Amino acid sequence: MSNPTSDQPVLVVNAGSSSLKYQVVHPLSGDVVAEGLAERIGEKQSAISHTQNGHTDSDELPLADHGAAIARALDFFAANGSDIANADLCAVGHRVVHGGRSFYRPTLITPEVVAEIERISPLAPLHNPANLIGIRAAQELLPDVPSVAIFDTAFFHGLPDAAATYAIDRDVAAAHAIRRYGFHGTSHEYVSKAAAEFLGRSYGDTNQIVLHLGNGASASAIDGGNPIDTSMGMTPLEGLVMGTRSGDLDPGLILHLNRVAGLGVDEIDMLLNKQSGLKGLAGENDFRTLTASIEQGDANARAAYDVYIHRLRRYIGAYMIELGRVDVISFTAGVGENAASVRADSLAKLDNYGIVIDTERNAVRSKEPRRISTDGSPVTVLVVPTNEELAIARQAAALVGAL
Repeated sequence: MSNPTSDQPVLVVNAGSSSLKYQVVHPLSGDVVAEGLAERIGEKQSAISHTQNGHTDSDELPLADHGAAIARALDFFAANGSDIANADLCAVGHRVVHGGRSFYRPTLITPEVVAEIERISPLAPLHNPANLIGIRAAQELLPDVPSVAIFDTAFFHGLPDAAATYAIDRDVAAAHAIRRYGFHGTSHEYVSKAAAEFLGRSYGDTNQIVLHLGNGASASAIDGGNPIDTSMGMTPLEGLVMGTRSGDLDPGLILHLNRVAGLGVDEIDMLLNKQSGLKGLAGENDFRTLTASIEQGDANARAAYDVYIHRLRRYIGAYMIELGRVDVISFTAGVGENAASVRADSLAKLDNYGIVIDTERNAVRSKEPRRISTDGSPVTVLVVPTNEELAIARQAAALVGAL
């Protein structure tokens, strides 16, 4: 690797259990050199797409593992006239979902770090093992480029004990690392800083609620740059109603499903993570399809939407009380950035609390940060597109001394 310059590109890798997202981005300017997505890895017919120089290539072929997916991505780079192995990368930034109590800042990946990520994988059995596959594949193909792990849980590492502690036997909790960790931290940190910058306010003097609403969804309360609460917990299952996840429920429900319905642990896991949320209530987790079904008079879709909004309003209200003073509420991620009805309904009838939405502003679609509250609203409401890849790239570059 050459001596780092002020804006050397970073390869950002986000490995899922059967997918691989990647992006080559300049951390200072935010310019994207290339990006791609491989899906159905390990199946008989996988798919991969690659966008570079304004052109998208795609292919359907067997990709046995993540290493094969990265190798095919390198082929795409070569076909576009560039060799990523000689692209003067300053780092490879890896999204890792769970850092447990071990990792709470960007971390240079060493064999010891890999071993620790593997050790704490039971905290995120659907995510960390896949993240490790991406790490190992990238290190094998790009051995001379430093790899950096960016943890989803890191931003919430300092949650107050009152917010992080579950009310169960203290010794049991300590023995099994049971506490609230929070997730989507990279997004919550990026959006909250972008919101303060948009408003021209000091980050340390801005009280915020951030609503990351995608297929996975989470909320956070941020007091002067310090997160004081978040909706996800020990796992990404807790909190808001999501695309396929239940969010909050009575723990007794799990016991009931086991004792009365006869469901095993794995079946309950599948039910709550993959077959619940909007999909469980309405048979559909794509918000665009859900909205279309509501417009066609589908009662189940309407009920699912109402449950979604009810849970969201509950968290917004709780965080308003926790913060005491709210300066800005920001919506982000796929649903938050695009579903005007969700933004309007989740903040409806809150005029007495200083939250007033401008209907015309809320209807505007844009990829830029924008205000959707009225000029006279004491609480500013924004839509701030998230950019987790850029956030990962910047943190990775900073760690290796390239920023």
